[in-house]
Amino acid sequence: MLTFSANQLETWITALYWPFVRIGSCFMIAPCFGATTVPARVRVVLAGAVTLLVAPILPAQPQVAAFSLAGGIVTVQQVLIGVALGFCLHILFDAVTLGGQMLANSMGLSMAMNVDPLHGSDASSPAVGQLYTLLVTLTFLGLNGHLALLEVLVRSFDTLPVGTTGLGAGGLHTVVEWGSQLFAGALAIALPGVTALLIVNLAFGVMSRAAPAFNLFAIGLPVSLVFGLVILTVGLPAVQATFMELMGRTFTALEQLIAGG
Repeated sequence: MLTFSANQLETWITALYWPFVRIGSCFMIAPCFGATTVPARVRVVLAGAVTLLVAPILPAQPQVAAFSLAGGIVTVQQVLIGVALGFCLHILFDAVTLGGQMLANSMGLSMAMNVDPLHGSDASSPAVGQLYTLLVTLTFLGLNGHLALLEVLVRSFDTLPVGTTGLGAGGLHTVVEWGSQLFAGALAIALPGVTALLIVNLAFGVMSRAAPAFNLFAIGLPVSLVFGLVILTVGLPAVQATFMELMGRTFTALEQLIAGG
């Protein structure tokens, strides 16, 4: 009959508990994994499966009781690391959604709102933002971005080992600084389309000055909408290329984050 001591059980639990906390925290926030359309139970099972797969290659865990005061501090640090990694990647997708919203406002489609599957039933975004989000999500999965995220997670245990130190000042500064990419990325996504629509609106302004009897409101919105759809169709490859560039910057930021800033 096999018997196990309390110390053996505690060692086995410790070897899996803190990696599971870090990976699970990241999956709760990261795009694709953390979407509200993915049930929480599925995320927990997925985090547990990934933890079991990578546990044999992880560094040795500290000999700290998981349910002690020191263990609680270590747990909080692992949650912060996982949330920070998922948050930095989430900023990338939020920038695309915000860029689509800016373009929708210029087209006159700001009232065409859809439920946002990435943020839940309580949030909604313009249809253009949803189109961009679906496009970049497929691009992200097609480029194996989810596998790259798992690789960063696993390597973070080497550069940020489980302990009470956590991210440190450099890592926290990297997270705060990366928040500015929400607006910079949205501007990069929306600027070509917004500029083209601005030229269309300027042309309508010149026409209204040349022919004051011209009913600008009756024809302006349909024409702006048609031009916006044409610009949207033509600009999809540029949006995808911009997203790929932003995705490269995001993983560079994640590398800096797990390196301590």
